[in-house]
Amino acid sequence: MICLFFYLHRYVLGHDAMHRMGTADVLVSGMRGLGVEIAKNVILSGVKSVTVQDEGQTVWSDLSSQFFLKESHLGENRAKCSLQQLSALNPHVRVSAHTGPLNEDLLLQFQVVVLTDSSLDDQKRFGAFCHLRGIKFIVADTKGLCGQLFCDFGDEFEVLDQDGEMPASTMIQSISKENPGVVICTDDQNHGFSDGIKVSFSEVQGMTELNSIRPVEIKVLSPYSFSIGDTSAFSKYERGGVVTEVKQSCVLNFKPLSEALLDYELLKMNDFGKISRHKTLHLAFQALHSFVKKEHRLPHIQSQSDADTLLVIVRELNAVAQLEQLDEAAVRHLSYTAQGDLAPINAFIGGLAAQEVIKACCRKFTPLRQWLYFDALECLPEAEDPQAECSFSAKGTRYDGQIAVFGPAFQEKLERQKYFLVGAGAIGCELLKNFALIGLGAGEEGQITVTDMDFIERSNLNRQFLFRSQDIGKPKSEVAAKAVREINPQMKITAHQNRLDPDSEGVYDYNFFMGLDGVAAALDNVEARVYLDGCCVQHQKPMLEGGTLGSKGHTTVVVPHLTESYGPVKSSSNKSIPLCTLKNFPHRIEHTLQWARDQFEGLFKQTPENVNLFLRDSSFVERTLGHGDAEALEVLGGVWNSLSNMKDGGQRPTSWEDCVSWARRKWQTLYNNDICQLLHCFPPKQVTPTGLPFWSGTKRCPHPLTFDPINNTHMDYVVAAANLYGQIYGINGTRDCESIRKILEKVHVPSFTPKSSVKIPLTDKEMQEDKEKESDDAEKAQLEELKRKLASSLKSSAMQTYPIDFEKDDDSNFHMDYIVAASNLRAENYDIPAADRHQSKLIAGRIIPAIATTTAAVAGLMCLELYKLVQGHKKISSYRTAYINLAVQYFVLSQPSRPAQFTIAGNKYTLWDRDLIQYIKVRRPYFSQQGNFLCTEYYSVHTLCMFYFLQLTPLPPLHTVPIVYSDWPLYTYIHNQTTLFYYHTSPKSLVSLEENFDTTITPLFIVFTLLFFR
Repeated sequence: MICLFFYLHRYVLGHDAMHRMGTADVLVSGMRGLGVEIAKNVILSGVKSVTVQDEGQTVWSDLSSQFFLKESHLGENRAKCSLQQLSALNPHVRVSAHTGPLNEDLLLQFQVVVLTDSSLDDQKRFGAFCHLRGIKFIVADTKGLCGQLFCDFGDEFEVLDQDGEMPASTMIQSISKENPGVVICTDDQNHGFSDGIKVSFSEVQGMTELNSIRPVEIKVLSPYSFSIGDTSAFSKYERGGVVTEVKQSCVLNFKPLSEALLDYELLKMNDFGKISRHKTLHLAFQALHSFVKKEHRLPHIQSQSDADTLLVIVRELNAVAQLEQLDEAAVRHLSYTAQGDLAPINAFIGGLAAQEVIKACCRKFTPLRQWLYFDALECLPEAEDPQAECSFSAKGTRYDGQIAVFGPAFQEKLERQKYFLVGAGAIGCELLKNFALIGLGAGEEGQITVTDMDFIERSNLNRQFLFRSQDIGKPKSEVAAKAVREINPQMKITAHQNRLDPDSEGVYDYNFFMGLDGVAAALDNVEARVYLDGCCVQHQKPMLEGGTLGSKGHTTVVVPHLTESYGPVKSSSNKSIPLCTLKNFPHRIEHTLQWARDQFEGLFKQTPENVNLFLRDSSFVERTLGHGDAEALEVLGGVWNSLSNMKDGGQRPTSWEDCVSWARRKWQTLYNNDICQLLHCFPPKQVTPTGLPFWSGTKRCPHPLTFDPINNTHMDYVVAAANLYGQIYGINGTRDCESIRKILEKVHVPSFTPKSSVKIPLTDKEMQEDKEKESDDAEKAQLEELKRKLASSLKSSAMQTYPIDFEKDDDSNFHMDYIVAASNLRAENYDIPAADRHQSKLIAGRIIPAIATTTAAVAGLMCLELYKLVQGHKKISSYRTAYINLAVQYFVLSQPSRPAQFTIAGNKYTLWDRDLIQYIKVRRPYFSQQGNFLCTEYYSVHTLCMFYFLQLTPLPPLHTVPIVYSDWPLYTYIHNQTTLFYYHTSPKSLVSLEENFDTTITPLFIVFTLLFFR
């Protein structure tokens, strides 16, 4: 079944691919840091089963990157110790542990086999076995700051969708009646098609023959037009129509590992400044296996003699390989650090490897063909500083795997760091996991502060792995902080629930930022990133930034005086959906559309599937009860309601009238009752514990709707919902609105009173614990009652339901009817402009959520840049900006750009020059007109101008100075007698501050000027 954990992945993979995923059995061998990372990501993705195999016992160095092992597990089997936590990640995936050795009989039980921490002999032996028997075979390995990945998917592997992108689709403006016919698309956006692809047509009026023909090949004529076949015999085009790309499959061939070792054409490059290094690493990893086979150990840490030996083996291998250039320094560094086990490296390689597992299972996306090597040797100190081998030796601590690479002094420096993490969603969870493993801020002087204003939803669980079912409804930041302390009890972490914006500057002020060593951005929108970036530039702090969109990801590091900043919002900024705010705080139509999709999945797909599973699986109730009270209440409550007729207190209809009645009451729940409950929990004047307004920024304060049977949108919802509800119970419906209105006249809608039991949890920990304890007791009582009712219910095939798979392109199935009505009603709740059917179909088709594999890889790359920041690297060549697409194995790692320079009066400046514009020293105390003391400290230009505008204090006259142009988003204020002006977007015209005053930092291209006091 496709469960609630999986349906967000369906937006990326599609229904058919998710079905194939749900039939796959996967083996992951090796449960050190890399193996558990792969297993975690695969389990969250939703395969049928995962078996983890490991014969080894837990040692201290495992704790450097294995987040499910604790000190109490030392000496115990790694697979067994990890089993409980892995099983809790996704209750719908069967997870088991195998503590015996690998053998061919074991491998035959799986469709995909992943080897980590394995010998080259085992890789060759099991690789050949899997290749012959059609088992997809993956090898992943990490050693210190280097990683390796290999894939073999057999002689003929069919890829059904090569890139995973939503098929390009656009609306039609006209179609000519000629040979060849020319299609002109609307000019609001490029069609996005390329020569040779095939397209299909729908909703064309007039030339309706196109709606029923097979996919046709096109030739692109311009960004807004293309030609198709002969249309001269077709009817005349009238209006409308949508043209959509049709994806084509391909077949790929793979070599077994023994053969692929000799083929350098199969190396996938990811950093084009390291081509010779990655070819060298291909030999170096083979040499390392030879060294281990002979010496029965890895090279000693920082051992010159072992490095010499490894280099000799590499040279011998190159006598056959004939590489033109060997990177001998890389071989030595590999030898020095091979005993290292680093969480960020494992996160990156583990994310990539898990994505290859997904490709093997679902046949979607292009697999790796066939080798990939990665290194982050730039993380090592920039200055060569040979240290004694003994200083890197194991200390019997959880950081031994990291000390083996960087030494104890660097570890102590990591523990002293003070970092601010903004966002505890998908990337935020992964970053916090990595922070705990590397010990960031875990010392007496260290501190991590994390803020996130959102609360945990069920849809978060498939990618935000620190959260569990029992955490639903709780603050993300608090739960994440608690989970991180479970990984590393030494962590010093404080959780906030504030939005970072101008309203919170009283909390995150000058003193707060100046006490930090750095900032990490794990945000879901560009505007928030720009604001945080501005804070970092203003306070001269480095920033780590990363983002994902489905299988795509990027990372950026901002280093004061060395790199450019994140910069202002660009006109081409990504319009991805911020998933973590959809449930209660939408502010764009994209949010309401995805919410409508979520409603569709839950009401018409997930609950019916759970009913059918209950009917055929006797262990369903007990298994569901074992995965948290919150989930069990929702799932089992939905099952019981679906089995019990309405006259008995349930929600199972027996007639069309029952379906209409259910739809009307569901309308009342979603668009009136739930909004009333939300406003009861978060009143319009609600403030956070720190005194900041709750409803601010992009948080729109909603209002409940009142049902009106004359309102078309209200009736559209009832008609669609009633028909869909009838379909899952085999009841036929109708589109006749008049007959439905007559039924509605007899429907009783219960009154609603908001419940105080679901108020926002208070920050007082005792009150929070008391509330949770009472809630747990109540939940257990409800669960016992549900368990009793279900145990006594009669199971019959007649009770079976019919789950519905969403299909947006069939206009007769009520699916898009429901999505459009549900979304626009939600938009009306929040005063968001509605979208018509065509807009809704196009926008809904682009909804792509975060997935676990990409977030893990991105967080790993961000933490590698963190190493460099803590090291204090001064060379821009040491840092990397990354753009990745795991769907097609696209990797671009490049040096970040330097900050732009501009010249004033012969002097060169960048945005990092503090004396230029960041702060002005107020030379005398400032007072308001009421005599209240304001400041004698440094204040930003923006703040001083606000004082002036609000007539709190006069602004001293300014010198006339040259105006310079910058793409940095700071306002320009020019004092001209009694009026303040600033340039906005275009430098061509001045805009009066009084006429267009905005207290946020949002302009796109700003002109600013030097300000000097006389």
